Amino acid sequence: MAEPSSSNGTPEPSPDEPRLPSRGPGGRRVVWIVSAAVVVVAAVVVALVLSFSGGSDGSETIRIGVVDASQPYWKTYADLAKKQLGVTVKFVNFNDYSQPNPALKEKQLDLNEFQHIQYLANYNVTAHDDLQPIGATAVYPLPLYSLKYGSPAALPDGAKVAIPNDAINEARGLLVLQSAGLLTLKGGGTAFSTTADIATHKVGVTTLDASQTAGALQNGSVDAAIVNNNYATSAKLPTSRAIFHDDPSSSSAAPYVNIFVARKADADDATYLKLAALYHDPSVEKGVQQANSGTAVFRTTAPAELQSELTTVQQQAEAAKK
Repeated sequence: MAEPSSSNGTPEPSPDEPRLPSRGPGGRRVVWIVSAAVVVVAAVVVALVLSFSGGSDGSETIRIGVVDASQPYWKTYADLAKKQLGVTVKFVNFNDYSQPNPALKEKQLDLNEFQHIQYLANYNVTAHDDLQPIGATAVYPLPLYSLKYGSPAALPDGAKVAIPNDAINEARGLLVLQSAGLLTLKGGGTAFSTTADIATHKVGVTTLDASQTAGALQNGSVDAAIVNNNYATSAKLPTSRAIFHDDPSSSSAAPYVNIFVARKADADDATYLKLAALYHDPSVEKGVQQANSGTAVFRTTAPAELQSELTTVQQQAEAAKK
């Protein structure tokens, strides 16, 4: 989605590419979720509550937590919810990715839409929660860029490749490089692999903050780099220099499907399921693509399949903690 900028002008992570803080000095598998959930939820007082449709007519009001409430497609979505479902949608906007899940748990929200399955799995395992995906939205392919070479196969042996060092994008970056034939991961890799899991490699892998991979590519210190879409846009990297990206339909991309999320007790709520499906109305999808330069690959995966994938990824998260 269109990336918001921080006060210092640095683009924040895309809402569709949740990026976690870098691992601390305690080890490479440190889990990132803030443990004091109630304290975090208290911070929601800084969140902006936006209502695109009034509820004064007595219609049911559904509160959805997002990180991009100012995007025009949410107004389109809210108008459709009122017209087609008779529901008033209120968006609660967050500027901190650690807040929407605890807020949902504490019933300050009815749903949220800001994360993919891997992020939710990490949260559930760390917070001992059981939030559930009830609808898919889209996958945003993660690209490998090079300004020197036209394909992964053209990279010479020992070429230097940068990937992000945060807990989400490091694993996904490694899976992209494996799909590109540049390395292999122990056991085929998981959504929690690190560079310690590299089994064989054609290229050398270096980890950098996600905001620095584009710069490393442009200053020539690496031959190729995994660059998140928001940082690629900020750095004005031409899309023609994206020499590879993961396949949105592949099993390795499944953990990165973005989702609507509900409390487990509400996972079968008929209204919530209809609201998740409403995201795929053509007028909403058109707005999403306009906000994302056409990079969204929409998915309509069934809730049961999403929940099965969540179980698998949560098992991987548990294993990664050991």
